[in-house]
Amino acid sequence: MDVVLLRWPFEEGRRERLEHEGKLRLLLVEGGVPAPACVDPFEDWVRVPADEADVRARVDSLALRYGTGRADLPELDHDGLLRRRGGWVSLPPVEARLMSALIERFGAVVSRDQLSRSGWPKGAPGRNALDVHVLRLRRRVAPVGLAIKTVRSRGYLLEGDTSVLADDAVYANGEVRRA
Repeated sequence: MDVVLLRWPFEEGRRERLEHEGKLRLLLVEGGVPAPACVDPFEDWVRVPADEADVRARVDSLALRYGTGRADLPELDHDGLLRRRGGWVSLPPVEARLMSALIERFGAVVSRDQLSRSGWPKGAPGRNALDVHVLRLRRRVAPVGLAIKTVRSRGYLLEGDTSVLADDAVYANGEVRRA
């Protein structure tokens, strides 16, 4: 996937369109202008003037991290089946709602409050309920090469863990089988 270079803040409108399209973006931040908050994992920035090697390193980093584009992101269907790289795992309804919120912000922190609202729209049954479900969810998603990390005092972050995933494996209910 190509990385689009954008002049910040002059191309803010174009940045929003590219973000909506899921394109990789490197913002070239003008001197004297505050750097933007990059909460989208498909975006990075560098202050200009910058050495060409520095710009190339940022572009290469984004391309390597997300070179396969959104095809490498997990997908969750309405039946609670989580799919990634040819593998799948079935999720119970509450865990599917939690996973949906994590996928929506793949590679970024999702607050505990935001996750609780996603898992229990009518109100969480208790503080420990989220912890228990996240623990179960971690175990369920590991076989499809996903990891849920705790970000202390902030929330949780979903990321790919490719060291776990084998190309020829088929996953059913958390069990790994060879094709």
